[in-house]
Amino acid sequence: MAALAGIGSCCSTLSSTSNFRTSWLKFETQTHGGGTILGISYRRRTLAIRAEVNFVTAEEAKELIAVDGYTVVDVRDKSQFERAHIKSCHHVPLFIANEDNDPGTIIKRTLHNNFSGLFYGLPFTKPNPEFVQSVKSQFSPQSKLLLVCQEGLRSTAAANKLEQAGFENIACMTSGLQSVKPGAFDSVGSTELQNAGKAGLVTVQGKISAVLGTVLICAYLFITFFPDQAEKILQIFQTT
Repeated sequence: MAALAGIGSCCSTLSSTSNFRTSWLKFETQTHGGGTILGISYRRRTLAIRAEVNFVTAEEAKELIAVDGYTVVDVRDKSQFERAHIKSCHHVPLFIANEDNDPGTIIKRTLHNNFSGLFYGLPFTKPNPEFVQSVKSQFSPQSKLLLVCQEGLRSTAAANKLEQAGFENIACMTSGLQSVKPGAFDSVGSTELQNAGKAGLVTVQGKISAVLGTVLICAYLFITFFPDQAEKILQIFQTT
């Protein structure tokens, strides 16, 4: 009797609607090693259910925390986390400081520190090899976790890693903490959450521009409303 052809894996998807967005459950069948009965080969198939990441806005994130009991996991680097973070959150960075000392890394770190580090205050980092394991050591796969970063990119990458590692209730804040309004979350740090990503000479430049703008406006108003006094001050400077 001719052997039956091998059975390939297949996948079907069902959707359900929540208060936040449409979430999906993927039902996947996977083939595994089998055997032969009466000359007919077969393969075992198992059913796997995988929940996709739930993307939410800042307002929806607040409701997930207050109503559904989600725990906030901040995946930003140490410098941004220390400037400002949501109170009582857990810090598990997706990237860590790259302090390797091989010649290639030293050159890249020097170039980075002279440009991105100097102007934007961005640290020189590398992927955290212990990220998934660190999360697993603190939370079970059934834990409800809300991942946040500054722009929304790192939290999305982190969410995908945890979803692939078997975590079932992962939410991710779109656009990151830079999109939240002042006072939206109880926070800890020296600045507002939306400004935690700003550092380096760009911040200094912004402060200088703000001061010069204020000085120019005050000078304009003084000349407009007190022209005689302004002319006398100008004559003093011309004679010195």
